Amino acid sequence: MKKIAVIGAGTMGNGIAHVFAQSGFETALVDISESALDKALATITKNLDRLIKKEIISEADKDDTFNRLTTYTSIKKGIEDADLIIEAATENEEIKLKIFKELDEESKPEAILASNTSSISITKIAAVTEKPDKVIGMHFMNPVPIMKLVEVIKGYKTSDEVLKSIMELAKKLGKVPVEVNDFPGFVANRILIPMINEAIITLNRGVAGVAEIDTVMKLGMAHPMGPLQLADFIGLDVCLAITEVLYEGLGEAKYAPSPLLRTMVDAGILGVKSGEGFYSWRHGTKELIVADRFKK
Repeated sequence: MKKIAVIGAGTMGNGIAHVFAQSGFETALVDISESALDKALATITKNLDRLIKKEIISEADKDDTFNRLTTYTSIKKGIEDADLIIEAATENEEIKLKIFKELDEESKPEAILASNTSSISITKIAAVTEKPDKVIGMHFMNPVPIMKLVEVIKGYKTSDEVLKSIMELAKKLGKVPVEVNDFPGFVANRILIPMINEAIITLNRGVAGVAEIDTVMKLGMAHPMGPLQLADFIGLDVCLAITEVLYEGLGEAKYAPSPLLRTMVDAGILGVKSGEGFYSWRHGTKELIVADRFKK
């Protein structure tokens, strides 16, 4: 595989495009929003400049990365020669199925179609295409340029050849691919999201405050950040969407979304992206400031 296309220029999409371009692949970054593409390029520039400052890469490496990266607002033009197309749109089943129908129609027959979904069934996504054997999951972790793990999810009809190809490709990116089966939430989010949801339930029932819950998990369980801070970074809307996939797909009460999580999302309180979640993100400092609504 030489030419890669990434659909979606958000946090995950620009990170995936960055890693492929820096690893020597001709990379197309596709988004219907020109402003989203501009923002993505600015983010990639900032991340590469940080690597230069740390003397991990050179200015020439940065230039080579951008020479391999092209942006498009048209899916048809962006994917026409791609050997691998990775969808990194929002975690919404309806949107993803619509995108995969278009990718199936516009891509070359031999192209592999991958989804960065963190919870939605690869088998279900593949079913809207004419080549389900070439559909696979590549769940990168955020931030993509730093995190080593890639969950590789084989759908019911994904071929062994495609699985092997993607596992080898992930290694070329300097990642560690882990094969998992196609169940709701896969491995990472089947374990992570219920923990976050339980932390929100613990907060809502008054067991402890925001800072206290996160401190227990950081100092007691050696987590790099607490579950409530992590929820803010992931996006509370994304956490809710994944929780609903788990609850619907597994049918067990323990996966039911916290009412507080649902209420916050309904109110537009989404974490870092909205400037407020369990913490306030408007303060412009690295200090963690608990949001006013959760202060005692």
